[in-house]
Amino acid sequence: MRKGSIKRATKETAIEVELDLDGRGAANIATGIGFLDHMLELLARHSRMDLTVRANGDLHVDHHHTTEDAGIAIGQALRQALGDMRGITRFADVHVPMDETLTRVALDISGRPLLVFKAEFTRDKVGSFDTELVEEWFRAFAVNSGVTLHVTTIYGSNDHHIAESCFKGLARALRAATAVDARAPDEIPSTKGSLRN
Repeated sequence: MRKGSIKRATKETAIEVELDLDGRGAANIATGIGFLDHMLELLARHSRMDLTVRANGDLHVDHHHTTEDAGIAIGQALRQALGDMRGITRFADVHVPMDETLTRVALDISGRPLLVFKAEFTRDKVGSFDTELVEEWFRAFAVNSGVTLHVTTIYGSNDHHIAESCFKGLARALRAATAVDARAPDEIPSTKGSLRN
């Protein structure tokens, strides 16, 4: 049962996340931010994990706190769901096209959180969503999931497509890296014998 459940409350946000790594890609997302909801629905669908996110945040200020804290909580739920990481494939590297955009996502479920994010946006906003918050979400997710994560948009010109290819790339990479390795289903994929730190 590779599931995670997180409740996180601060003076800025209250967020509940439920995550099932072995789901069917069902999404039940309500953050109050339409664009973020769309990206998280893509994450669930293409990773095939079931994901529920309920967030109430200080949207009268801006979208920053809700976006970042959603990344924190989803990252924590993923880490919880993975347990000791026994049997996982661990590494993945994918290229995802989205019309004129091409993004590469490579990750290692290493227990050593790191984000390298190289995607340039041409505008400050997609709709009402600040494009700089895409990187903020990925950083919060990587740090709290314990994943080494590299996201590079190789080329692209439409900011919606750039963001979407980043989230779809993460989804497909997570799907591959969290899959159980049929050749070593009972092994922790590390010569150290642990991926928890």
